Amino acid sequence: MQNIIWKRSIIAASISVALAIGYAEYYAHAKPSAPPAVATATSSIAPLPATRATAALTQPGFSNIVAQNGPAVVNISVTGTMKTSLRSPQLPQMDPDDPFYQFFRHFQMPPGNTGATPMRGMGSGFIVSTDGIILTNAHVIENADEVTVKLTDKREFKAKVLGKDKPTDVAVLKIDASDLPVVKLGNPGDTQVGEWVLAIGSPFGFENSATAGIVSAKSRSLPDDGYVSFLQTDVAVNPGNSGGPLFNINGEVIGINSQIYSRTGGYEGLSFAIPIDVAMKVEQQIVENGKVERGRLGVTIQAVNQALAESFGMTKPTGALVGSVEHNGPAAKAGIEPGDVILKFNGKDIASSNELPPAVADMKPGSKAKVEVWRKGKRRDLSVALGELSDTKQASDDSNNASKSRLGVAVRPLTAEERKQIDIHNGGLLVEDSSGPAARAGIQPGDVILSLNGESISSVEQLRKLVSSHGKHVALLIQRNDSRIFVPVDLG
Repeated sequence: MQNIIWKRSIIAASISVALAIGYAEYYAHAKPSAPPAVATATSSIAPLPATRATAALTQPGFSNIVAQNGPAVVNISVTGTMKTSLRSPQLPQMDPDDPFYQFFRHFQMPPGNTGATPMRGMGSGFIVSTDGIILTNAHVIENADEVTVKLTDKREFKAKVLGKDKPTDVAVLKIDASDLPVVKLGNPGDTQVGEWVLAIGSPFGFENSATAGIVSAKSRSLPDDGYVSFLQTDVAVNPGNSGGPLFNINGEVIGINSQIYSRTGGYEGLSFAIPIDVAMKVEQQIVENGKVERGRLGVTIQAVNQALAESFGMTKPTGALVGSVEHNGPAAKAGIEPGDVILKFNGKDIASSNELPPAVADMKPGSKAKVEVWRKGKRRDLSVALGELSDTKQASDDSNNASKSRLGVAVRPLTAEERKQIDIHNGGLLVEDSSGPAARAGIQPGDVILSLNGESISSVEQLRKLVSSHGKHVALLIQRNDSRIFVPVDLG
């Protein structure tokens, strides 16, 4: 019995030793590559430091952008007047022979009277030259009699409005200062959808506030804004942000925050910026010439959809369909006809109708452009000499014009037909906009300025010179409907 137990012990020990030796040999061969469980854990943990390092490199450095560019972003406040209708109480129904009839009638205001209501507003802007040139939105300074610019170092300056351009919503200001911080300008064309962007401005008056987001879309066309292909972002832009800069991740300005899409008046995820290259072209023209000149083709256009493309025999919907052609205008003289589809303008493909207006407007009046059109199933090349876009709502400021800055009116010469209608043989300027001293004196759009201090007015330039050469008070003879009256104006 003991021999049996002993033999079993020897056998068990031998098996144990064999297993130990076998495991040791197996482990020795397997040691260079870790066990599967360990390998899995290592493969999932090891890359984490590299991933974090990569994230740190690509994460937007907004704090640096704000620190470097914040001093060049300014707060803009404006004061002025807005025209409002003055409505008098309804005259009580009573007999004209009633002794109180004349009493009530005395306080009855004639229909159509207007008055001026004090107006205050705020916005943002940014400095583009060390000598005090500032860009902002035209709507920020609309109806402004006085514009104040406040820097981050608390200095305040009264700004001169060099000019504003309503179609692009760009205004150019100048303050009397030097060695100012400026922003660096970028190229909006290099911007890609999905890139990070940063806005700095004064939303609700909170100066130098920064908000960030991404570019949602490019070349976005908005109603009544045919001359700008906006950058669309989801950056939080609120009232007071208007006119402030939009930066890319390199700290370069690529746009001016201009509009928001909102049902409530506040931020709802859609904001639109004017590309900075568009704004700088406006700035250059205003600084050099005092106004903005645009080319004019003289056509109305519409988009080409799939159905129209098929009916015209086109392979795809593209270009701008000409709906009408101005009689004896630039397009008509070049041979462009209603029904033509403009495919190219001066060598540039017109993929959609909203691309044509800014392309035409970007050229100088009088310059020639090549136009490729699709007509009756064939392509045709035409040459057109552009006219000048003379929409009074577009052009130069108002403050760069002496008659506007001091007097507060935007005027134009009367046409021959208009002179005939109001029985004026020559001269006369039609008031198209009134603000400041003129509005306070009661001058309204539609009035015709006939003379200043007894001197007949025959041109805008003459009015400009007379206003600048007189003191604080002038007397204007105006015609309103069938009546002529003298209006004293305090120029201040």
